[in-house]
Amino acid sequence: MKQKHTMRRILTLIAPYKFKCIVLLALATATVASTLYIPIVIGDGIDLILGKDAVKFQPLLKLLIILTVVIIITAVVQWVLNLLTNDVTFQIIQDIRIQAFGHLKELPLSYLDGHLSGDIVSRIATDADQLSDGLFMGFTQFLTGAMTILGTFGFMLSINWKITLLVVGITPISFLMANFLAKRTFTKFNDQSKSRGEMTALVEEMVDNQKIIQAFSYEEKAESRFDKINQELKEHSIGAVFFSAVSNPATRFVNGLVYTGVGILGAFMAITGHLSIGALSAFLNYATQYTKPFNEISGVVTELQNAFACAQRIFDFIDEEPEQPDAPGAVVLRDVSGEVELKDVAFSYEGGTKLIEGMNLQAQSGQRIAIVGPTGCGKTTLINLLMRFYEINEGMISVDGQDIQGVTKDSLRTNFGMVLQDTWIKDGTIHENIAYGKPDASLEEVTIAAKKAQAHGFIRRMPHGYDTYIGDNGGNLSHGQKQLLCIARAMLMQPSMLILDEATSSIDTMTESRIQKAFETLMQGRTSFVVAHRLSTIKNADTILVMKAGQIIEAGNHQELLAKQGFYAELYHS
Repeated sequence: MKQKHTMRRILTLIAPYKFKCIVLLALATATVASTLYIPIVIGDGIDLILGKDAVKFQPLLKLLIILTVVIIITAVVQWVLNLLTNDVTFQIIQDIRIQAFGHLKELPLSYLDGHLSGDIVSRIATDADQLSDGLFMGFTQFLTGAMTILGTFGFMLSINWKITLLVVGITPISFLMANFLAKRTFTKFNDQSKSRGEMTALVEEMVDNQKIIQAFSYEEKAESRFDKINQELKEHSIGAVFFSAVSNPATRFVNGLVYTGVGILGAFMAITGHLSIGALSAFLNYATQYTKPFNEISGVVTELQNAFACAQRIFDFIDEEPEQPDAPGAVVLRDVSGEVELKDVAFSYEGGTKLIEGMNLQAQSGQRIAIVGPTGCGKTTLINLLMRFYEINEGMISVDGQDIQGVTKDSLRTNFGMVLQDTWIKDGTIHENIAYGKPDASLEEVTIAAKKAQAHGFIRRMPHGYDTYIGDNGGNLSHGQKQLLCIARAMLMQPSMLILDEATSSIDTMTESRIQKAFETLMQGRTSFVVAHRLSTIKNADTILVMKAGQIIEAGNHQELLAKQGFYAELYHS
């Protein structure tokens, strides 16, 4: 059932190229027709050279010229057919990749958090390649093979219906074998694709985290995990290859039966004068051409099973529920003053108990809200809810009195500047990294932002300054330098509201004190949410929210909370 659904999906992708497919069909027909005409010419030629001194040179020369022309035409048509097939195949795969990558941007963070990034990469890259191989073989061998079977059947029927009946009578054995093997190869290739995705994910994880692996002497465990997945991949691959390898000799056995039957019956008919030698030669050629496509189709069926398994994984990814779209009539946030309110907010991760329940919070415009608490209490989750990376289960969050469910996500997120503990640096120049949210920013604007973020000094010492190229994930930059670039990126945007989630955790004390001054300037007149473990960084906050188990258990400024001698005071003195 799944295979039929996958096939229908593939056909919908082929539909935009139906004109090219019609041309493909015409070229395939021409190839098959010219190929099938050759045995007739050869058979006629044989009849012209039978008997001593009975060679008819003049008619034979004409047949040789016809044969040469037909062979040349067949070769040219096949070449054009392959070119066009490649063109259609890669356009379809390009469309699938665009669709899959476009859907990747629409997926909620909950999906990305719950799935291995390597497996997602494997679906978009490797599985798409496997699908293209299957489609190419399907277009060429399957199409021409099916037409060859029909064409040879017609030609054989025109020569002798009795021998044709014998050939057709043996044929169903091939179909039974192909059907038996096809069901099993699909399952095996599907398992192989899954294991390949797990392998890609593991290798990506190991490559990205080599320093951590070596620092914690994790090499043996990493190798053990790799060996386990590699063993599973080997077993699934052997199973898939076994069933695919059986299909070819099985159909060859049937081919042998057909050829033997035609040879014996044809010989008797030639002896009795019911069939000429040339006709028998043509018939033997047709018997070979009739059975040969069954060989090829059995190989194609194997490739198609692999292609369908890969296509199914891509379609499963594309069918994943996208991020909740903007509500109908969603408004664009403009001229935001920064008043943020949470009313009876509740949230839980999928299948889990409620992490946040009944949370209420009111932040005035320009106010600095610090959020503290033990690990896992919901600090970062609260930030994700404000940005609508995750959707709340109950309650309401509003900005300037407007429920954020009724505003566009783009306008909401544009009004937040965000600096996280985890840095993200893209493949490009330092200028491009700082100007990521504002690509048209001038060098002067970028330099001002870098100076405010205390990054200008180390950038100036780089080989090409702001035009210095840094590779994926920051190359040789220290974690602190990468974090300075992220801070400069936020400063360049001049947002209405700020979120600082452990933004200075990887920076030395001297640089941190300078950045705190820069943040003072940046936070002036902006509503700011500051998540921090180091309580020394939030003393100047207007309001400090103390969280525990998803609840705000204390609220007030630094002095007020110390005076209460509660949980905050305990955290501070610890």
